[in-house]
Amino acid sequence: MATTYHHGDLRASLVSSALSLLEAGDAPPSLREVARAAGVSAMAPYRHFADRAALLAAVADEGFAALRARLLAADDVADSRAALVAQGRAYVDFALSHPALFRLMFSREKVRGVPEGETAYTVLANRVARIAPDRAEVATLAAWGLVHGLATLLLDANGGTLDRAAVEATLDLLVDGMMSRDA
Repeated sequence: MATTYHHGDLRASLVSSALSLLEAGDAPPSLREVARAAGVSAMAPYRHFADRAALLAAVADEGFAALRARLLAADDVADSRAALVAQGRAYVDFALSHPALFRLMFSREKVRGVPEGETAYTVLANRVARIAPDRAEVATLAAWGLVHGLATLLLDANGGTLDRAAVEATLDLLVDGMMSRDA
């Protein structure tokens, strides 16, 4: 068991270690595994996290912040249609690039709300409101549900018949449907 005195930001180091372990394995790590990876005593994580669930919630927060950053980068396009399709693509790509983190972010294992999750949703909601202002709330829910469903299908069943072209066609269909009703 490591008992190294930790210099620096222990909380950030624990979250980073937990994220690395999560991405390297299938299951969220224990506090003991995280402490070992961070090079600190098994009790050190308790200085910053009440329990494993609190640590995993912090990891999920990091995931939502990363997802938000990807959605913002995809949204940096003047054309609303192209931006919304790019956001959908970014969401699916994030899930495929970070499957264990993505699953944790949306698992029931979290113990508290994830504020960054709301802001990731807000990035999408703001773009949808420009395309479908009269029904922005339901259109945002439909868009989020569609991309989340695509991502989950691709992760859980290797997509079956879904490939990149099918994902693109589905995103196009969603946006075209939103735009045609408002035209």
